[in-house]
Amino acid sequence: MKGTLIAGRILAWAAVVFAALIILAVGLVAVADTAMGRPLLIRGLALFIQRPITVNGALETRLLDSAPRVSAEHVIIGNPAWTPAGVALEADKISIVLRLPGWRRSGGITAIDIQGASLHLLRDAAGRANWQWRDPAIRRINSNSAIVRSLSIAKARVQLDDAKRHLQFVGIVSAQDINGQGTAQPLRIDGAGQLNGRPATFRISADSLLTASHRLPYHFTFAERSGDSHLEVTGFLPQPFIVDIADATFVASGPDLKDLYFLTGVHLLDTGEYRLSGKYSRRGTHTTFSELAASSGSSDIRGSVVTDSASGRPRFDVLLDSQVLKLSDLGLRAAGRLPGPPSPLLLSDAMISPNVLHVAGAAAKYHANRVEVGRLDLKDVSLTATISQDVLTVSPLAASLSGGRVDARLSLDGSKEVPAAVADIGIFGLQLGPLLQKGSAPPPMEGALQIRVSVRGLGRSVHQVAASANGTLTVRMTGGALRESLAELTDVDLRGLRLLLFKNKRDVPVRCGIARFKAEDGTLTAQDLWVDTDPVLITGEGRIHLDSEGLDLAIRGNPKSLRLLRLQAPVLVQGTLAHPSIHVAVKQSRLRLIDRGQALDRDCTEASP
Repeated sequence: MKGTLIAGRILAWAAVVFAALIILAVGLVAVADTAMGRPLLIRGLALFIQRPITVNGALETRLLDSAPRVSAEHVIIGNPAWTPAGVALEADKISIVLRLPGWRRSGGITAIDIQGASLHLLRDAAGRANWQWRDPAIRRINSNSAIVRSLSIAKARVQLDDAKRHLQFVGIVSAQDINGQGTAQPLRIDGAGQLNGRPATFRISADSLLTASHRLPYHFTFAERSGDSHLEVTGFLPQPFIVDIADATFVASGPDLKDLYFLTGVHLLDTGEYRLSGKYSRRGTHTTFSELAASSGSSDIRGSVVTDSASGRPRFDVLLDSQVLKLSDLGLRAAGRLPGPPSPLLLSDAMISPNVLHVAGAAAKYHANRVEVGRLDLKDVSLTATISQDVLTVSPLAASLSGGRVDARLSLDGSKEVPAAVADIGIFGLQLGPLLQKGSAPPPMEGALQIRVSVRGLGRSVHQVAASANGTLTVRMTGGALRESLAELTDVDLRGLRLLLFKNKRDVPVRCGIARFKAEDGTLTAQDLWVDTDPVLITGEGRIHLDSEGLDLAIRGNPKSLRLLRLQAPVLVQGTLAHPSIHVAVKQSRLRLIDRGQALDRDCTEASP
């Protein structure tokens, strides 16, 4: 995965770069080890390699041997000009074995041994790093560069601050590839410390440096663990040792997908226990994640992600699809990080990362055969999304829901500290019966609904936006049927009680109905709420609190004909959106011996779309 090998790979290549610099500096210093020649030579080398160099300790050179050697004590190398001033490497002792250039062979480093090292590695968001040999703005590829044949770094103290990959590491790293008497031993790099604020360990195993060649791929494996999150990568460099070109496969698993941030620096959603696998291919600033397969709970997702960071900020092209996606598998509650009962909210609390919005641009397409939102079951869901100037736009989002059609337009402006969301959602021809049906019993109400939601809110999740929403919600119903016992029960008279006790399943026609709510700071207040049936005009009032998703509605029946012993009492709809409850408010009742039933039919043109 992008960034997963950074901590270990940087350390190995940084050691090679800094050791090469020491070769140039210390070797020539040994030749010109005079009171005047030494400082002049160091300043000249510092100008050449574009880094300050200091050698404060003893020098030992054997340049005329068949295997020339140079060692130096108390060596300091500063940062290059393209990064902030500072110290990149301090070492108690560095020993180097050289190979001199000869007929049809290049010179280079045979072995590096660094003791008592402290590395201070940094890279900014634009990709400028202090371990780079030359200014990264000047692209160079040298396929004949020297290969270090043996590397030994014992317990180096490492501090890494990588703004580009969102990685911070403080810990101890050791590297070893000691090849003696012609035997080829694999390169191994081990590290342990704090990675992105959490204890982590990693290990890199790679082909032997002794047999490495620019003409053959260089293979490696990488394993990293932080808590219960684990990442394994197997790959190779097609053109050793050009690290801008790499191919790999990866598998990650753990209790929460968001925990991958502590291993990779990539911000993802909270989930329950997950598994993620795929292929990784990097060509310079162009990176492709293909054959992605992720699962958590009952949800799955597959597809590909392509990124290009040539401009300094990444651009994304995303193509994903799912068989099943349950929103209850996403978010803090799914990850077990929210107190309270395990039952999920109807509106998802899965939060989008700020880094997702702060990219150079993105285009995404997603399709799911089925998406579960609480008790709502959406089919054939598809969406197209773009990100431009920190604004996420989803247009269109289409789906089928209970025989109806969903058409939505959404936007999220991430340029503000708290993102501002706008939602315009239309649902047409929604069949109410299947949504209300439990088991094999007929539903208490049937009919086709037309729903329009137009709201604005603040937040990074659907639940946060709803909890701060301002706007309108309108539901219209023309035609349909209502269980007669339920219609009469809203009137709570002798007839209604008799129908209910005898489990009357006869339906009465619904002429029309409408529900208009005004949203203010996350509270929906009923402005107009009624359902007109032949025997009863049902009216309602109350609020829906989207922050808690609590229901606080009162429904009353108004008879259109004579009623005896009518108990005037509202039917209260309480509980939550995910788990509503209905009961008669007996304490608010008033008994009337005779009610003439003077309610009139409503004008159904009000309920027309």
